[in-house]
Amino acid sequence: MRTVERIREMTPPPMTEKDLEMARVAQRCIMEALDHSRAAQITLTTDTGEHPAIALPPASLKFIGQLLGAMSEGQLITLVPADREFTTVEAANFLNVSRPCVIKEIEAGRLKHRMVGTHRRIAFEDLIAYARQMREKQVAALDRLAANAQELGLGY
Repeated sequence: MRTVERIREMTPPPMTEKDLEMARVAQRCIMEALDHSRAAQITLTTDTGEHPAIALPPASLKFIGQLLGAMSEGQLITLVPADREFTTVEAANFLNVSRPCVIKEIEAGRLKHRMVGTHRRIAFEDLIAYARQMREKQVAALDRLAANAQELGLGY
């Protein structure tokens, strides 16, 4: 029997100002601890005042700190397994483009993929690399546009 991966999209409840501030403080504490020591453990305090200690690798503490930082800024967060493959529809949604645009990029050789029968699959790491390249090209084009505007004295 084939196992089908189910993807559940979960929208977290809106965070209150108090929640956002708690996330900011926790993020600062974790990052400062990592900057000044080889911190590998955090202590949690429960409502009853208990202090269980949890040992974690420093890399996971850094990740938790980054996650809290994003949460405190109100950013939406999506966790995706690194070995996940996307369909062309999912890739289009991820890139915020149309499916035909994704197909065109695949056929032009700009977006890596593999065939599964007659279906295209795009590895997450290839999708991220493509998105990064496109962002770099956009920034370079905007820089050229700004430079041209300055040369022409358009006040940009």
